[in-house]
Amino acid sequence: MSKAEIHTEKGVMKVQFYDKDAPGTVANFIKLSKAGFYDGLTFHRVIPDFVIQGGCPDGTGMGGPGYTIKCELDGDNQYHDRGVLSMAHAGRDTGGSQFFICHSRTNTSHLDRQHTCFGKVYEGLEVIDAIRQGDKIEKILIDD
Repeated sequence: MSKAEIHTEKGVMKVQFYDKDAPGTVANFIKLSKAGFYDGLTFHRVIPDFVIQGGCPDGTGMGGPGYTIKCELDGDNQYHDRGVLSMAHAGRDTGGSQFFICHSRTNTSHLDRQHTCFGKVYEGLEVIDAIRQGDKIEKILIDD
């Protein structure tokens, strides 16, 4: 499985991707990360005990990379648990660059098989809880 490090002002989250279950989504995230797309962007949406969301180039929650990708909802790991990375979208097959990371399973089960889960934080879970709205993604390093 491919991995990444999401460097933020509050620390580093180490991620393991769901290469088998969401190959297109993982490839898109890796491509954008390697191109530096996420560097300096903010977590524009933070809802306690729900999610932290980032990846919008204009910081409003309305922006993207200029294209959309298909949802991948049929894999084995499509459950929104603590630390899971998932694609944000405005309707099926409209995701692009925005993603969210779940705080817990408590308020996220309704997202299962509606949003593509494409990885999970395996180290640095405390960073999820420390992130506040406006905190920056410094860089994302891909370990392939």
